[in-house]
Amino acid sequence: MALNEYKPQKLYYSIKEVAAMFGLNESTLRYWETEFPFLKPKTSGSAKVRQYQEKDIEQIRLIHNLVKVRGFKLAAAKKVINSNRDGADRTADVLTRLIGVRDELQALKHQLDYLQ
Repeated sequence: MALNEYKPQKLYYSIKEVAAMFGLNESTLRYWETEFPFLKPKTSGSAKVRQYQEKDIEQIRLIHNLVKVRGFKLAAAKKVINSNRDGADRTADVLTRLIGVRDELQALKHQLDYLQ
């Protein structure tokens, strides 16, 4: 049976796993939770362990794109998300795809250079 690459592999991700996905500190994610009210991961147990779902990771991907990739300040990122959420989502998707294509092309170039 083939593995569906679009299906999430896990239902919940820890804050450590999510921080590693984006190359962020865990404290950065906790801070973003205070700045962006729509980013609310599920918490469990008396220790309030954060459990991020795919929808939370998509929110973080959008914030990461605006703040870390495009260089927006947090206030500007909030304004963009509040005024044009769909446009910001589409831009983040396109940028993610372009970065993936760039990485693939760089890998191909590396392989070609190796063959010569």
